[in-house]
Amino acid sequence: MGLRRKARVTALQILYELDCTEHGAKETLARLATEKALPQEALSFSEELIQGVLQNKFKLDDIIKRFAPAFPIEQMSVIDRNILRLAIFEILFDNNTPIKVAINEAVELAKAFGSDSSPRLINGVLGSIVTEYGAKKLKSENLTDRSRHYCLPL
Repeated sequence: MGLRRKARVTALQILYELDCTEHGAKETLARLATEKALPQEALSFSEELIQGVLQNKFKLDDIIKRFAPAFPIEQMSVIDRNILRLAIFEILFDNNTPIKVAINEAVELAKAFGSDSSPRLINGVLGSIVTEYGAKKLKSENLTDRSRHYCLPL
């Protein structure tokens, strides 16, 4: 498994834990980094993904609600919700990840950690988002203050 995939898996595990518990992001990342013996490069990428998702959580959730109206975000599985958050962050806000890579990685995470229907859901939602937004990515200055306000520090 490549470093960036390990980083995504770690980020997903942390976001899952944060969604289900009241644990702190910084402590959870430190614990998992030690348990997994993550190299610094993977640790940095995980931290970047986690921070990006947490800073933009409300914006990401609004996008999920728009593109998956048949699946209320509150009723969506925690894994699917966080895979979508990660992938949408990478597609729309992170200029370092090609769109096809972000989608492929999200589908692979869904296959590994989600239900049998997760890969199809993830691929469909992300495909709709890419069709809507095209190849252009949103810039961080377009984010709402509401998203920035609710960031959990790392």
